[in-house]
Amino acid sequence: MKTTMLFLVALLAFAGNSIIARYALLDNSIDPASFIWLRIVSGALALWLLVAIVDRSSSAKALQTRKGNWWGALTLSIYAIAFSFAYVVLETGFGALVLFAAVQLSMFGINLVQGASVRVREWLGSAIAFAGLAYLVAPSLQLPESWLSVVLMIIAGTAWGFYSIHGRGSATPLIDTTYNFNRAIVVVTVALMWFLPDLHVTSKGVGLALLSGAVTSGLGYAVWYLVLPRLHVSTAAIGQLSVPLIATVGGIIVADETITSRLLIAALLIIGGILINVLKFRT
Repeated sequence: MKTTMLFLVALLAFAGNSIIARYALLDNSIDPASFIWLRIVSGALALWLLVAIVDRSSSAKALQTRKGNWWGALTLSIYAIAFSFAYVVLETGFGALVLFAAVQLSMFGINLVQGASVRVREWLGSAIAFAGLAYLVAPSLQLPESWLSVVLMIIAGTAWGFYSIHGRGSATPLIDTTYNFNRAIVVVTVALMWFLPDLHVTSKGVGLALLSGAVTSGLGYAVWYLVLPRLHVSTAAIGQLSVPLIATVGGIIVADETITSRLLIAALLIIGGILINVLKFRT
């Protein structure tokens, strides 16, 4: 039950990130470069504060022995950069399909390369859940104006797959996530210096970027690293297909939008696909 709750918290954080990015980037409240930089920096600051508060003695000991590594920081940075720049160009529904297809394929692929087997039920659960996601976003699907944005979204999903697989080996998730964000500041600062002439920020955009960084990214990713070692790779991969569904339900709650038959059918397919996978490991 504890693992299930942590998994749900992480998925809620991912959905929150999606909603925040939509309001910040698509409304032109902030440019992608500034959004990424503020997101990473505020995430790092929030994580350092959490390390100082949660358990000073154990955190201090962990900080002496665990320093994270650059691989986690690099994959996190690539994901954040590629996602933000693709998000402002790709239509939301098409972008979600590309992103989560890349996440699924990369996590399953890495798992296979590492010698693990992926059984028929896992493929079936993933296919059903992905079909539910496709059905959910079908009415808004449009061909992309730029295929470069599609490539960027594929890179983002693949980088997130590597970041997630990397997190399954974390013995100190909070410390590792903190150092990932700390190192990522260097990566995104260097990478985004090219976009200095195009910076554009508003108070709304800055506020949303800080919220995304400190809460739904920093704390959310720490929870993700905490729960990953307790999950099978296929469960972690397929479970993420529920993120667009959670974001849609959030829109219904916040904006009082209408519950449609399409949403209900998509929810049944997505949740059903996840259960097909999860129940496999409980029998």
